[in-house]
Amino acid sequence: MPVTLGISAGPALAGDEFREYRRRAIFACGKLDPQNQDHSVLAQFPLVVSASQWSVLCRAAESLEVELLDAERRLLERPDLLGLLGLPRKFAREVRRIDAAACDSGPRVTRYDFHPTAGGWACSEANCDVPGGYIESSALAAIMAEHHPALETCGDPAGALCAALGCGPVALVHATGYIDDAQVAAFLARRLAAAGIEGVPCAPDHLRFDRDGARVEIGGSARAVRAVFRFFPAEWLPNLGRGAAWRRFFASLGVALCNPATALLSQSKRAPIAWQELGLETPAWRTWTPEVRDPRGVPRGERDAWVLKPALGRVGAMVSIEGVSSARQMRSARWWSRFLPRRWAAQRRFVATPVNTPDGPRYPTVGVFVIDGRAAGAYGRVAARPLIDWRAQDAPVLVAASRDDAPARVAPARGGLHVA
Repeated sequence: MPVTLGISAGPALAGDEFREYRRRAIFACGKLDPQNQDHSVLAQFPLVVSASQWSVLCRAAESLEVELLDAERRLLERPDLLGLLGLPRKFAREVRRIDAAACDSGPRVTRYDFHPTAGGWACSEANCDVPGGYIESSALAAIMAEHHPALETCGDPAGALCAALGCGPVALVHATGYIDDAQVAAFLARRLAAAGIEGVPCAPDHLRFDRDGARVEIGGSARAVRAVFRFFPAEWLPNLGRGAAWRRFFASLGVALCNPATALLSQSKRAPIAWQELGLETPAWRTWTPEVRDPRGVPRGERDAWVLKPALGRVGAMVSIEGVSSARQMRSARWWSRFLPRRWAAQRRFVATPVNTPDGPRYPTVGVFVIDGRAAGAYGRVAARPLIDWRAQDAPVLVAASRDDAPARVAPARGGLHVA
């Protein structure tokens, strides 16, 4: 099969092999959402990245992380710019009250989504708040690699996270009513236990904070914790009400927070707009990511060249692309982006390059995890159209050992792909 930018699709697992892979994904790894309606979430093949291209993506992601964290710290010192980010009012009000220095108490985890384009690799966005893909990038990749002895995994994000969280106990805060969130907490609890660290899955309102740290209270029992891993969207925190200590997710003495709720400042698709107001030099972002504007700054005659995204959208929800999204969705997105422009971002559109797979042409994404500043592995997905959303399939990313491949290329500055 043709190789695009050092990325290709590996051979598909045969019928019995795939059934065994799927069984192990569910019962050994705890992936409880292998099906979405009549659609399999699990691809039968891996994405294969050459070793040299993987090194390029790692360096790029680490460079992006340095600039992103610096910009986030500077934004915390400029509360007058928070209105540019499309944050909920209660959330923004709390950010203005916190001590910025207390927000760096724990490990930071970000996932940068890269895609092959005609001009080279491009990063569509940073998932800074609650990046997902731990089961897929760690456990499923290891199982897939067993079927491809010439390939190897590109890392273990779950293992790197467990090491970064320290000696524990660790509260694994998640939205307990969602199986796709609960499975992540359960998986990480098992990985922590394997490392000799106690993980305590809980809801955000199970946490209690005091001057000495934090504890989890469930069913009349309490367990002190030394770290809090949050897999609960930060913009949902104010909805917990006064009875929950949601404000302590921003900054808390005596306990390590991963990630602090202030990560939402960088999660916003409008963050680059605020960075411009700060006058920051962000050479890595200018190299690897597409231009972002306020929707009001897009000339009417150029609307088809821009993608509309909700500022705090997730999983590709309401990402609107002319010729890809339905006409009804495009009309809705354009109306809402005019009515509430600060809740939306316009991202310059550019052309995705598909790869040939056993299922036909598919558009891949390689989500590089950066944990405490170091690349730690990748979450791979493929889609039948140039938009990564709930329809995409999970395809483990494996690395080819040979370095005899095409030289790395970077998409032109301010280029990029319209994905979630």
